[in-house]
Amino acid sequence: MIDFNRPTLTGKEAHYMYQAVYNGKLSGNGMFTKRCQAWFEERYGFRKCLLTTSGTDALEMCAMLCDLQPGDEVIIPSYTFVSTALAFLREGAKVVFADSMKRNPNLDAETIEALITPRTKVIVPVHYAGVACDMDAIMAIANKHHLLVVEDAAQAIDSYYRSPVTGKPLPLGAIGHLSAFSFHETKNITAGGEGGLLVVNDERFIRRAEIIWEKGTNRAEFFRGEVNKYGWVDMGSSFLPSEVNAAFLWAQLENIDAIQHKRKYIWETYQKRLKPLADKGCFTLPDIPDYATNNAHMFYLVLPTLEARTALIKYLKENGVGAVFHYLSLHSSEFYKSRHDGRQLPECDRYADCLVRLPLFYDLTIEQVNTICDLIKTYYQ
Repeated sequence: MIDFNRPTLTGKEAHYMYQAVYNGKLSGNGMFTKRCQAWFEERYGFRKCLLTTSGTDALEMCAMLCDLQPGDEVIIPSYTFVSTALAFLREGAKVVFADSMKRNPNLDAETIEALITPRTKVIVPVHYAGVACDMDAIMAIANKHHLLVVEDAAQAIDSYYRSPVTGKPLPLGAIGHLSAFSFHETKNITAGGEGGLLVVNDERFIRRAEIIWEKGTNRAEFFRGEVNKYGWVDMGSSFLPSEVNAAFLWAQLENIDAIQHKRKYIWETYQKRLKPLADKGCFTLPDIPDYATNNAHMFYLVLPTLEARTALIKYLKENGVGAVFHYLSLHSSEFYKSRHDGRQLPECDRYADCLVRLPLFYDLTIEQVNTICDLIKTYYQ
């Protein structure tokens, strides 16, 4: 059986985890936490980084920092993971769902302005499959209407937006006011199964982010010697990951270039082998706009119909390949459909019905990739 996913292991995770245990500092914000946070700030130019226990927690911190009031509105794509919406619902906001683009599952920037009302406070672009949304357009709309932008970069580590305006490649997660990354075991790098990162790019939010991160206390300032005692000063929660998780993540960060190189080689092999079938109209391949780079988080096919996708997944499973579908549209979910305003979001529904993900992980061999491609070729013959 060719699994859909296996978490990456570099060989040094256990060594660093042992070191964390031996150091006697396990509860978070120790040597490995600080080392990881500094690495992200130095490599990608993020203003302030805080490790979290998950990508969901990073999104929840973003929502708290937006200081939403009941009835405030947040625009997010319907084709995304439930955490994107839940983080803002917990703050009392109303989620307004936007449709995806025809060319890929990302938020269609051209639909955003029609959704803005006097209650709109935040836009949340999700960089699906690690491919950038049209951030120049999104930031222009946000600036025009004085809105915050929270990048859901859960899948977007080591991916960039090539701005047609400035000509500079900008790391995803560095463009919006706030952003969130995930280090779940299905992502390019992992913190031992779960983990995340809050990125603060706007100076206004840095102090409060640390307080929320430290359970509503100013303990971080105390440890830096900035105050002589610490206490409860705001809302917050237990968002810090264990130092053991940070140690696991450090081993991954040390090897991120090798991990990315292998993943991109797998992705490009899929693309090359399956292009002839795509040219015949059997399915469409992933779309990478000129303004985006590819971090090889995911390789997917978009089939013509739900029935076609179901049949292909069944065939691959019968032949030992773990292919899967992805998100269901949140606007039509059992939990939220009664709250949705009734607008049709046809592209989100099309991806929910027709998108299939193929196995892609670091230890996947090119022989296995060729086996999968050969099976798909045989299926269509």
